[in-house]
Amino acid sequence: MICRGGEETENDREYENMPVKPPVWDLEKLKENASTSATNFRTSRSSPNQEWRFHYKAARQQFEALFDHLDNLNPHNFTDAALTSAYKAKHGKALRYLAGPPISEDDLKVIANVESTAPTKLGKNAEAMRKVFGVIEASIDPFRFPWVVQKRAPTTHERKAALHASSILLANQALATDRRNRGKTEQETQVKDFLLDLEFEEVPPCDIDNVTKGPERGQFCGECLVGERKADVVVRLHDGRLMPIECKVSNSATNSVKRLNNDAAAKAAYWKPAFGDQNIVPAAVLSGVFKPENMKQAQDRGLFLFWAHDLDALGDFIELSR
Repeated sequence: MICRGGEETENDREYENMPVKPPVWDLEKLKENASTSATNFRTSRSSPNQEWRFHYKAARQQFEALFDHLDNLNPHNFTDAALTSAYKAKHGKALRYLAGPPISEDDLKVIANVESTAPTKLGKNAEAMRKVFGVIEASIDPFRFPWVVQKRAPTTHERKAALHASSILLANQALATDRRNRGKTEQETQVKDFLLDLEFEEVPPCDIDNVTKGPERGQFCGECLVGERKADVVVRLHDGRLMPIECKVSNSATNSVKRLNNDAAAKAAYWKPAFGDQNIVPAAVLSGVFKPENMKQAQDRGLFLFWAHDLDALGDFIELSR
């Protein structure tokens, strides 16, 4: 209880009834944690060879299978029947990487103007299949596959060089995607395990369109809609407030703007007026490389920050919400 001059005032009683807020870090503390997080990130990436070998070998196998299926990409075998067979054999990704530059699945769908590029759907629609193959054929990389453009069989050296270069392209993309998805998944698991250690109960996720829905006090759930925006983990604090948590992993200061400011902080700016400032505590758990100035901007927009390397700070706040 706060008293001034020995008497309890109305302001004192109002102050006591206000819900506790998470910590807001000053710039020096943000710099300190950003440095620790970046060091941990560098350590985790210091031995990439095993990951790279795995993805390169997987990519090489995909291209070798495609080359075998289409007789080393002999132009005479670029028939609709042969390409359809290759697509049904799940060589679609390797086919997209014949283009220079490679075409993403989303881009291929848009450029070809088809509803789906799924093999099961294309296999039933000859017109859509022809549109897809037309885009791929028109985009064949002339540097990796000169024999296709010149309509002849490849030399042994050309085949070997094309397989190697194509495998590197696909492996690089696969590794980046795997790291991004794995980092996020691992961080979500870390946060959930931490909450379980705090004796919170995990419950099935559900759409939360008002503050009364979702987990009960002392419970949390995985990814779900909070209003119109998704949260990675949603906690119901002991005092009844909702705490949507975003798990953000960044590999560069530039990337951190997208992950933190344009995504997590934007969600906080939406959630607070939508659910009421006193009813919701938007937060993010960070790991990787972040710029302190960007983190301060995110805090200024109402996002509370915690670190994967210091979840005890999150635990301290949760305990204070009792």
